[in-house]
Amino acid sequence: MRRSLLCLTLATAVPASAADITFWDMPQRGGNSFNEAPPDRAYFQALRATGATWLRLSPDKWKSAGGRDFLMGDADDYQGLVQADVATLRRALDDANAAGLKVVLVPLSLPLLRWKQKNDGKVDPRLWQSFDNHVPARRFWNDLATALKGHPALAAYNLINEPVPEYGAGLAEHASAEAMRQWYTGVQDGPRDLRRFYSELIASIRAVDADMPLMLDAGWYAAADGFNYWPAPLADAKLLYSVHMYEPYAATSAPNQKRTTPYRYPGVVPFGEHSERWDATRVRSYLQQPMDWAKTHGVGANRIVVGEFGCMRRWPDCQRYLQDVLQVLEQEKVHWAFYAFREDGWDGMDYELGDGPLPWSYWQAQEKGKTVAPPRSMKAPVFAPILERLKAGNR
Repeated sequence: MRRSLLCLTLATAVPASAADITFWDMPQRGGNSFNEAPPDRAYFQALRATGATWLRLSPDKWKSAGGRDFLMGDADDYQGLVQADVATLRRALDDANAAGLKVVLVPLSLPLLRWKQKNDGKVDPRLWQSFDNHVPARRFWNDLATALKGHPALAAYNLINEPVPEYGAGLAEHASAEAMRQWYTGVQDGPRDLRRFYSELIASIRAVDADMPLMLDAGWYAAADGFNYWPAPLADAKLLYSVHMYEPYAATSAPNQKRTTPYRYPGVVPFGEHSERWDATRVRSYLQQPMDWAKTHGVGANRIVVGEFGCMRRWPDCQRYLQDVLQVLEQEKVHWAFYAFREDGWDGMDYELGDGPLPWSYWQAQEKGKTVAPPRSMKAPVFAPILERLKAGNR
């Protein structure tokens, strides 16, 4: 009964109103959902019970009723939204709203930009090759904004997850700020100009929805240094600027777990074109880049989002890394969402599972086709840095 009362209290803590930029005036803390099946109401209630106020929701892995790509039908030839998919998405949004969670909807794919993991492991470059290839993406967002207008769960649209117009175009990942700016002068106002592309999408959405906050990921996979080449923010007054934090990726990601001698934290780790020491000070200086960009251009901290961050839960330094990242985010009073909450297709960053392997009984059940929940616990030490701040933020 006590738990039920707690959930009821939490569920009523977030107002159930249509999108409003004022939701983002105070720091919001949440998680990511990149599940293969649409989450049910219990899932949203469980996240809300942690103290989370928002969820970054991607439906791209869900099975489409009308083709290869959820909502779009076919990213190669967009002909309009799959209405049965829209209905599925609306049901999920209804459940999130009932749980008292706000949702930021984020596609992993757009027309002519299929997500790498659904594209045979290859980066899809088509969107960035011509202005004509932007047109279906503009139409998609206009259609989606029309279909979902006024839904009370929605807090923002995150226009595309981790864009990489820089890929294969002469700019090294984590290049110097000067090199980034020089590169941008060569692509500005062309089809690879991320700022221009976002401006096109914003105009398409604003034609049908003047109020929805819009979240913009930086380039090079939403890198924290990805705004360094932006000469200015965009003109719309209801924008949020987002980066992701997995650096040093060579240490925090899955391939490190297979190394004979995994990279440690703190420690010297490859980054960009060289190796360097990563510790709390380096984490802070790296994350400071979007904050400095925002301050330079008069953008408030309450319009900056770290939309994803995380590390492999079985990495022995994951808990310390999360602690150092969160310390910066909390001190800077920016919005954040950890990756990921109870992901159903991958357990690498499901921190409630702790830092050990899943039991053999779980895999046996999976082999027999049984649907069983893995043994999660919110008391897992690796989840503690996140849970502590989620709960504190809700007080």
